[in-house]
Amino acid sequence: MKKKIGLFFGTFNPIHIGHLILANHLYQYSELDEVWLVVTPHNPLKKKSSLLNNHHRFEMVWRLCEDFPGLKPSDIEFNLPQPNYTMYTLTHLEEKYPDYDFSLIMGEDNLKSFPKWKNYEIILERHNIIVYPRFSEGQVDEIFKDHPKITHIDAPRIEISSTFIRQAIKEGKDVRALLPAPVWEYIDEMNFYR
Repeated sequence: MKKKIGLFFGTFNPIHIGHLILANHLYQYSELDEVWLVVTPHNPLKKKSSLLNNHHRFEMVWRLCEDFPGLKPSDIEFNLPQPNYTMYTLTHLEEKYPDYDFSLIMGEDNLKSFPKWKNYEIILERHNIIVYPRFSEGQVDEIFKDHPKITHIDAPRIEISSTFIRQAIKEGKDVRALLPAPVWEYIDEMNFYR
């Protein structure tokens, strides 16, 4: 029986309680044996300017995962060719961990844009996708409604954005309630986002 790993990709700039609540919920309430928080070096669809260095974002994820045994930090994409495409990462992981079964974790908003992803048909053919609800506009493509590889889960909807947190820190606001304690301590210690 293959170990079931859920891959939760993000720039995590910074990782916040919304990410933690969702990742832990997936670990607790799904068939996943582990949830890997995959720190992406650069999303081809995002501007790179406001991103902290890879190792700082990985450090925050690593510190958060220390208290949650079902969650694992992953820097697997750091040494892969840029820009990162999920298909290449999945292929790399399959080769490196042949005894693991990898599922993609994504929000409904990402499922809407999924047909624009590189080789999305191959991803869907070879991997399960776990979709969590988001407050967003627009419809999910009909082909994904009852797809056997796509599971829609009922998870808490936490609408917190890393962008909001970065801006709040810049404005001198107290954001401790939005960040896991070890993440806030690292941001404060390193003087990030000010």
